[in-house]
Amino acid sequence: MKKVIYRIWQWTWGLPQSILGLALYLRWRHCPHFEHHGALATQWGARGGISLGMFLFVPAPQNQSVRPDAPAPGTRARYEQTLFHEYGHTLQSLLLGPLYLVVIGIPSWLWCNLPPLRRLRKERGIPYDSFYVERWATAWGEWMARRAGDREKNS
Repeated sequence: MKKVIYRIWQWTWGLPQSILGLALYLRWRHCPHFEHHGALATQWGARGGISLGMFLFVPAPQNQSVRPDAPAPGTRARYEQTLFHEYGHTLQSLLLGPLYLVVIGIPSWLWCNLPPLRRLRKERGIPYDSFYVERWATAWGEWMARRAGDREKNS
């Protein structure tokens, strides 16, 4: 029932980003897909992840970018960290609805992709998660992963 509510909420309150996510999903339809707590996850060929509504895109383990504060690329820990982080962004979408793209999506994309910000992070050793949208997504994604792990242990 929770997955149904999650999906209805993403396709109503989170409609703008879910439409963009669907377009990206169709672009990468040839890639492996799986469900993650109600979201539709895609392992794509890009180096980073992105979340749009109920769609999240994570790099296959061998394609992950290197962050000094993260496990080594290609490892299961790094893959899970990215998956949890991107899922955290889907939770932000649930909360913010149509404001998500302005409050989270655009600032996140700029923080990740603008060359001056990339250089700044690298030169000063600034963790990727030091930016508010990223720290928030990681915290929520890891919280959900812990909750799911607790439920599996208690089953």
